[in-house]
Amino acid sequence: MTDQKNEKQTPVQHINKSLLLQSLKNEDFDLFREEFLELHPYDQASFFKELDENIRARIYHYLSPEEMASLFENLEIDEEEIEDVLATMNPTYAADMLANMYADDAVDVLNELDKDQVVSYLTLMDDEAAKEIKELLHYEEYTAGSIMTTEFISISANQTVRSAMYILKKEAPRAETIYYVYVVNEDKQLVGVLSLRDLIIEDDDMMIEEIMNDRVLSVSVSEDQEEVARKMKDYNFLALPVVDFQKHLLGIITVDDVMDVMEEEASDDYSKLAAVSDMDTVDRNPLVAARKRLPWLIILLFLGMFTASLIGRFEDTLNKVAILAVFIPLIAGMAGNTGTQALAVAVRGIATGDLEKESKGKLIIREAGTGVITGLTCGILVTIVVYLWQGDIYLGMLVGISILSTLIVATLAGALVPLLMHRLKIDPAVASGPFITTINDIISILIYFGMATIFMSYLT
Repeated sequence: MTDQKNEKQTPVQHINKSLLLQSLKNEDFDLFREEFLELHPYDQASFFKELDENIRARIYHYLSPEEMASLFENLEIDEEEIEDVLATMNPTYAADMLANMYADDAVDVLNELDKDQVVSYLTLMDDEAAKEIKELLHYEEYTAGSIMTTEFISISANQTVRSAMYILKKEAPRAETIYYVYVVNEDKQLVGVLSLRDLIIEDDDMMIEEIMNDRVLSVSVSEDQEEVARKMKDYNFLALPVVDFQKHLLGIITVDDVMDVMEEEASDDYSKLAAVSDMDTVDRNPLVAARKRLPWLIILLFLGMFTASLIGRFEDTLNKVAILAVFIPLIAGMAGNTGTQALAVAVRGIATGDLEKESKGKLIIREAGTGVITGLTCGILVTIVVYLWQGDIYLGMLVGISILSTLIVATLAGALVPLLMHRLKIDPAVASGPFITTINDIISILIYFGMATIFMSYLT
């Protein structure tokens, strides 16, 4: 839960932890506040995170809810810890702190709590803050509505630059960003946008409608947060307006929110590629970590047993030519490796949107070509090595042709599986590395022993 909304930059300072701790223990109120409030909110949060529960409780007596809100917005803790930290605060203090946070950050916190707790905190807040937060809580998670903030500056098209600057100065202290000012009509529909630079350089008597840019890019309130992040990256915007289906301006999404989304999505995709439901942290309880990993491991266990049963079906072949068993790990390993490489390319293309811009067929053709080239190269090399090692050209050809066929099929499987899942509206990242590796193990075993059956008369 990081925040980069603090437009007032504080010089980087060394955190005098010993002095801060000593002032807390000595209950030196003035010294602690003097030193602590000079720090950047991120440094404040870093210091707070390292404290035990008893010391943290003292800080609540030394900082106002508003000051604590700035710290909490920069506090990087696990979702499971949020409830524990709030439990150490007086409920009224915690509610006031949440009310002083930017609404979207407060919603992020409340989304991690039970509904009863959310209701309790909203009841303790002042009506205006509670109403604003309630509106954001209604939006579906992982959509533009769930990450937007309602703390933005809007002006009317039929007013002057002078009056717009007055509104900007008045509302700036509470707004998340002042670099973009949005223009709405009488029905609160988005009709244009201005930059802060535009307002500064234009004549005070100019009308807003004459200088605004009416070709404003916006996102729907129901749009997926990953698509929002992609648009922010493509257009290099600091903020994007969020509208409903009738173009009413509902809020804005700022670049710091998008950075959080990108980190969250990257972590989520990496977790799935490792066959973990979400990323483990070093301080997670072993029982919790095991529960997160077991579902995939059990699925992979049964797939592995199926692979073992396939090998068992070729027991007679192995008994006749025992040397074939030596190359099973080689064939399966090469299939898993090349399949994972193709999978990574496909998943990345889907995640970045590159595959939306170019034909998916082009990717499949490219990966097929890659499989042929790598397969031929590795097949020829392994044929020569096996012949020199075992003195049997037919055994070398068997392993070489198996490698060639396996790499072509495994590469195509690695590219096609995530594309198919994406087509079915399933997160392609669930086609995880271990999953595609196990599938390719099965394919490679079938190819290898199928080729061995063909070559059997020559081998024996």
